[in-house]
Amino acid sequence: MIRVGVVGATGYAGEELVEVLLRHPEAEVTSLSALVEKEVPFSELYPRFGKKISLVCGNLDVDEVSADSDLVFLALPHTVSMKIAPRFLKNGKKVIDLSADYRLPPETYEKWYGTKHCDTGNLSDAVYGLPEINRDTIKAARLVANPGCYPTSVILALLPIAGWLAEAGVEAIVDSKSGATGAGRKAVVSLSFGEVDENLKCYKANEHQHMPEMEHVLARAAGADVRVNFTPHLVPVRRGILSSIYIRHEGLPGEDAIHKMYEDRFKDEPFVRLRPAGQMPQIHDVAGTNFCDIGIKVARGMLVIVSAIDNLLKGASGQAVQNMNIMTGLDERMGLI
Repeated sequence: MIRVGVVGATGYAGEELVEVLLRHPEAEVTSLSALVEKEVPFSELYPRFGKKISLVCGNLDVDEVSADSDLVFLALPHTVSMKIAPRFLKNGKKVIDLSADYRLPPETYEKWYGTKHCDTGNLSDAVYGLPEINRDTIKAARLVANPGCYPTSVILALLPIAGWLAEAGVEAIVDSKSGATGAGRKAVVSLSFGEVDENLKCYKANEHQHMPEMEHVLARAAGADVRVNFTPHLVPVRRGILSSIYIRHEGLPGEDAIHKMYEDRFKDEPFVRLRPAGQMPQIHDVAGTNFCDIGIKVARGMLVIVSAIDNLLKGASGQAVQNMNIMTGLDERMGLI
């Protein structure tokens, strides 16, 4: 049995982690912590966990969590994890970080997140936690950087053709739409019900902090630069991401050839589902699951790729548990199917 601590348990991702881990046959949640005014039973904060878990959620004590845990999830805001992770690593714990703090080279991170990275030593050892790319290195990792939700939806959608994109010098135009939980649990006017309900808005067009993550990971997969133009939107749903990707090029392969590339790349991936050619996924197909569904269509000289994920599962907590399974030698599907 793997003893697991969740730091940042009161956020959307932390809450979802607890839900997934309680169903996991080989995991025991032994510690819950967050920034709270006083220690409080987790089931008092979230009554739906009544009679499911009796743990108290208190403020973080690294040594106390380390004593109770074999592996620690950090469901913390960006720029916070890099101050906490080194202390758990020093205590010999495996760490899965759900923030962006260990996903990018330091100079890129500092440019896009506006702060100097204070743990570059561990950053160089961190493994990017997208199993479809780094499964073998995740197995031996002590520190895993869980991917962002938007990047998961886009990287998986472009991975089979990343090399072709780089060789052809083609830019991918990405239009992503996310539910409100993607921004995290925080009290800001723009995320309030009255602002989100019956509304649709674009934000951070081609300047979102997840864009360099997409380009960095795809470039490593392709062995050359891959350009992504990324525009995110907030839609009035609680969870889910739908990414529509557009690629135009005179040398575009045919739909059957492209579909075969995707079939070959994902045929052995337990959490990627490829639709029949011309059929597109929707958020309802993946909400509450750890799957990424992908559809492909070629028409009028345009390749359209659509991917759908649950931002709280394959985009965050589900993928984190998938990584835990790989790190600990378990079937990576355990607790997720």
